[in-house]
Amino acid sequence: MKYILSFILLIPLLASCQAEKSALSKYPFQVGDIVFDEKLDDKNFKRCTPKESYGYQYYNDSKGFEYKGEKLKIEKELKALQLKSLGKENGYITIRFLVNCEGRTGLFRIQEMNEEYLKTNFDKKFLGALFKFTKDLSGWIPKEIQGKKIDYYQYLTFKIKHGEVSEILP
Repeated sequence: MKYILSFILLIPLLASCQAEKSALSKYPFQVGDIVFDEKLDDKNFKRCTPKESYGYQYYNDSKGFEYKGEKLKIEKELKALQLKSLGKENGYITIRFLVNCEGRTGLFRIQEMNEEYLKTNFDKKFLGALFKFTKDLSGWIPKEIQGKKIDYYQYLTFKIKHGEVSEILP
């Protein structure tokens, strides 16, 4: 009788575990993964790790941000372009992308925010120039975790003051 009562009490617990498992399956594998979009992405860009694998971030190893010549080189190259927006807007433009195991980039996504972190739209020509600049950067260093080459997500956030880039983050 004691075992039957215990079994009866376990049935609702087992049923709730199954319900929770099916509810979780509605969510993407990894929050923040960039999904290929044929309208935006280069079909020739190849991922080195399977789509089902964990999406590594640039900071998932002890090396962090890795670019040949460091961030200083990126800043110098951008400064040489002397990009200026037609407007005098302030805010942030973040360009996030994937670096594959060969150091090539793809799956670019852009987010534009004002100083209050609300969605905004910057001058299209200025935004296009920043996007092209980021896409053309070719010094990304491939990463390895536990001896295996991986793809990783990287981003550059351009802080805009009075229509000009005042800082590059991270």
